[in-house]
Amino acid sequence: MIKIYTAPSCSSCKKAKAFFKEEDIPYTEKNIFVNELNEKELRDILSKTENGTEDIISSRSKVIKESHTDINNMTISELIAFIRKNPSVLKRPIMVDDTKVQVGYNSEEIRVFIPHEKRVAQWSCKKVDCPTYNECK
Repeated sequence: MIKIYTAPSCSSCKKAKAFFKEEDIPYTEKNIFVNELNEKELRDILSKTENGTEDIISSRSKVIKESHTDINNMTISELIAFIRKNPSVLKRPIMVDDTKVQVGYNSEEIRVFIPHEKRVAQWSCKKVDCPTYNECK
């Protein structure tokens, strides 16, 4: 199951949710400002990133700038505690499944969450010559 970490006013979060609805891909949503992220969730997200904190934390965040926080010198436990206290430092949306994480909305990259069989069907199905086009979508 895909989990999307969102914020209410985030336009990229709305696009991601619309994509999953349009593709009929089930997901659960967690508003990071209403429901505090737990340590397990944050460790899971971090373990799936390619570049660690660079991928999920906005260095332009007001909290980081005003507090002059150096996240690079934090232990994992300190970082997790910092994020839990300051969820606004996270880039959004963060989409996670069993094996991968994607941060931010990218109309091409988000397609990795479409099940493989469905992607193959979509690639091989052309609207003009496919009698079952609507089933491939």
